[in-house]
Amino acid sequence: MKEIYRLDSKENKQFLEEIRNDLLIFGHRFPSPEGGSYYLGDDGTPWKERDRETWITSRMAHVYSLGSFLGHEGSETLIDAALHGLIDGELHDLKNGGWHAGRKQDGEIIPGKQCYAHAFVILAATSSLLAGRPGAKELLDNALAIYDQYFWNEEKGLSCDFWNTEFTEMDSYRGLNANMHSVEAFLAVADTIGDERYRVRAGRIINQVLKWASDNDWRIPEHYNDSWIADLECNKERPDDPFKPYGATPGHGIEWARLIAQWALSTFKDDKEKSKPYIEASENLFNRAIEDAWNCDGAEGIVYTTDWEGNPVVHDRMHWTLAEAINSSACLYHITGKEIYAKNYADFMRYLDECVLDHVHGSWFHQLDQKNHLLETVWPGKSDLYHALQATLIPYAPVDLSIAKALSGRL
Repeated sequence: MKEIYRLDSKENKQFLEEIRNDLLIFGHRFPSPEGGSYYLGDDGTPWKERDRETWITSRMAHVYSLGSFLGHEGSETLIDAALHGLIDGELHDLKNGGWHAGRKQDGEIIPGKQCYAHAFVILAATSSLLAGRPGAKELLDNALAIYDQYFWNEEKGLSCDFWNTEFTEMDSYRGLNANMHSVEAFLAVADTIGDERYRVRAGRIINQVLKWASDNDWRIPEHYNDSWIADLECNKERPDDPFKPYGATPGHGIEWARLIAQWALSTFKDDKEKSKPYIEASENLFNRAIEDAWNCDGAEGIVYTTDWEGNPVVHDRMHWTLAEAINSSACLYHITGKEIYAKNYADFMRYLDECVLDHVHGSWFHQLDQKNHLLETVWPGKSDLYHALQATLIPYAPVDLSIAKALSGRL
């Protein structure tokens, strides 16, 4: 095993730093004149014919906030460009409130209001506030007010997913992807401004997700109706949907594992008895996903989806799944000391180096097929840097802190 793959080695830390610097350079050309993020092509060239979406723009504001803490030159200008799009540029709906899903090439609004996108606006606002950027506090206040009014259901302890543009009609679909990123955003809010109500909210979501997961052999049902009854057949005819795929999504089980551990350790502090069942649940989610999806079909990689018995459905390998596997394996090793997680981490790092890193143009290939050849049916190009950049930072950050707060504390 090469030392560059070994967790806690100086060689691995240097390897991640090199990847991180390449990523931050790769993304410099994302801003549109009105602040939306262009979708990036294979070499970082903006694909201006594609939609400029709020969730991507928010992620890039977050990414370059992290870059600013790392001293990456030009980060502040790039944060401000994305904030322009979110505050007074092309993505903020000044008439109806909240944020448009995005803009098309010709500037036409993409209709609807997405919980997923609004969660990322909150994340962007917290990170850019920690970075000291003008307008970030007002953006955060506005984003929280909109989210609380339209997306959060205090009675259920969960969030809805979609409204129409005017916030007059709510879609009946409910899902856990938006709730997962809401947990991430809520933890960032609590860490950034000290409002512990949002950490409590994150815990309410987590407790319900764990009930559903434990009842389903730790494969998380993702899709529900407005009564929160699971729809296990959702999108069976379109199984590789980028946001609502059919079946279990092992990458989300892996991602939930880290967020649950973060919440438990930040909530219960040094009370190991209270945090213990949540850490065990995190391990169950991670181990189920790895057992089902890693190297399960004759080649290395984590498959995108499985059925409810753990058999692969969509064999494609998505870069974000690997990024989250790197994060969660490192976190679980640092929490438990179990060598299996260090071994997982080293395996994932080797696979990253051999198959997923684009050593020519930079960034990570976003989608590979079953034989680890480049595929562009779901994620052509390289839309943003969020998952990949965080995977170069979270393995060595405090597990109980949001990554922007952890980095800002080093300044």
